[in-house]
Amino acid sequence: MEINVNKDVKLGVIGCGKMASAILGGVYNNSFLKQSDIFLYDVNNDAVDNLVSKYNFNKTKSISDLLSKTNTILLAIKPFVIKEVLDEIKKDYNNHLILTIVAGVKTEKYNSIINSAKIIRIMPNTPSLINEGMSAVCSNDKVDIQELDFGFNFMKNCGKVIKTTEDKIDIITALSGSGPAFYYRIIDLMAKSAQKLGLSYDEAVLLSSQTALGSAKMVLENDFQIEQLIKNVTTPGGCTEVGNNVLNESDIDKILDKTIKDTMQKAIELG
Repeated sequence: MEINVNKDVKLGVIGCGKMASAILGGVYNNSFLKQSDIFLYDVNNDAVDNLVSKYNFNKTKSISDLLSKTNTILLAIKPFVIKEVLDEIKKDYNNHLILTIVAGVKTEKYNSIINSAKIIRIMPNTPSLINEGMSAVCSNDKVDIQELDFGFNFMKNCGKVIKTTEDKIDIITALSGSGPAFYYRIIDLMAKSAQKLGLSYDEAVLLSSQTALGSAKMVLENDFQIEQLIKNVTTPGGCTEVGNNVLNESDIDKILDKTIKDTMQKAIELG
């Protein structure tokens, strides 16, 4: 199969949970693929029916039925059912390009079941739900440049994307895949600190969240010059300098090192 333009793609989606729904919402909103070229299957009929009702995609009765109508697959299932699903795909696999957002499962696992399978691994994150996602894509050696470009552009429908290599995916899983939960915790802890000093929790969360959002945008728009941005906020002898000193004298760097390292290790174990 060669994907020349998006009109050639017949996409089959196996698994219609929140992340698949977010990605498909972006695909729909950007008219990246035609609705009539998107086919859905999930053991949860309600999940499929919700997407069909919302976007007028096509419902299929089985994985076999879906494969017969498509040339590209998006796998959005739980890791613990991957072997069962791949065994089903193998029966009717016909050089389909497989995009997978299944966490922790390496391309060699796919190829151990479907030897010739063309695999693009994708690590998205939950801000994809509001089109502010950060995704990374990599592929096995059976995927050509044009197909990898398709996977890259496919994920641009719900945020930013980078191309990477599979040996870095577990690090990326820890940093951007799991990262939103860590940032939520930091936003919450800063808000609770302000609450203890007299703010209501709601106003503290708003202040903390918008500050995080604005700061992230400043980093992205200033070529990642983080140290300079810190200096821009920090007046010698001022309030920010006091807070920075507390952070510099703490173990926050070691805590975050361990957070990312342990999360990466769990991703490795899942694979």
